[in-house]
Order: sequence, then structure tokens, then C-alpha cells
Amino acid sequence: MARHALGDKLYFEDVQVGLAFETPALTLTETHVALFNGLVEHRSSDPRAVPDLLPLCLSAGLGWRVPLPPLVVLAFMGFEWKFTTPARVGDTIRCISKSVAKRLMKEGGVLIEERTIYNQRDEVIQVGKITLLVARKPAGGSARAGAPAS
Repeated sequence: MARHALGDKLYFEDVQVGLAFETPALTLTETHVALFNGLVEHRSSDPRAVPDLLPLCLSAGLGWRVPLPPLVVLAFMGFEWKFTTPARVGDTIRCISKSVAKRLMKEGGVLIEERTIYNQRDEVIQVGKITLLVARKPAGGSARAGAPAS
């Protein structure tokens, strides 16, 4: 995996609409479920069930494994999300993110990303759009290839 220099960042101007990025895959384990359930105080009678929000949360973390500098996100503005197929312990998930729209504002810009989470059978388990407020490049900053948020 390519590394980037400490301090490298992606700004609103660096994002290219339509460019897609895929995260590495991760196999969901009983430990993932137990840790998540401990945080949200949720218990299920089915030990193989994966809480609906866990793949979404893990996909955000997997975004940090894409070999690009991080996007400078100022605020999480909202999301529209669909849970299409339940995930189970043992499923291997990956996420494809694509910037689908951006709108310039005074000190930043609004970025809409479409994210799709797949299992090992390439079935869509979750899909949705995330809206972010992203920082504009400081005066004198240099351009980089576009990337989705993590």
C-alpha cells in the first residue's frame, strides 16, 4: 500500500466527481460484534447476527486504508442509507465510494459521496449517500488527485 507524507491532505478542490475508490476487504468476526454491542449496549439472541450499523461504521474505518491522503472534513452534514441485505459473522465486506456531487461555498464546499458496501458474494448489503462539508485549500496550497472521505 502506498504511503503519503505526514501533513498531506485532500481539500475540496482536489476532489474529482465520478472518481471511485475501493477499500480493502475485512471479514466480520464475533469480536467486532461483541465490541460494537458493548458500545451501544445491544444484545441479540443470534450470535451470528451483525448489527445493521456495524458495516457502515467499519466501512468508514476501511476508508483510511485507501492509499491517499485524508480529506479535510469540517462537518458531517447527514446521510441517506439503505440496509439491503443483513450481514452475518464471517461475511467479508468492502466498500466502493464515489463522489457524485460537489458545491462550492465561501470557506469550504459540500461534497456528496455515494457508498456501496458489498459482501464476499458481491451482494450489496448497504448503500447510501453521505454529505460532508469539506475545507477549501489554504492560500498557496498544491493540488492532488481527488478522493472520497474516510
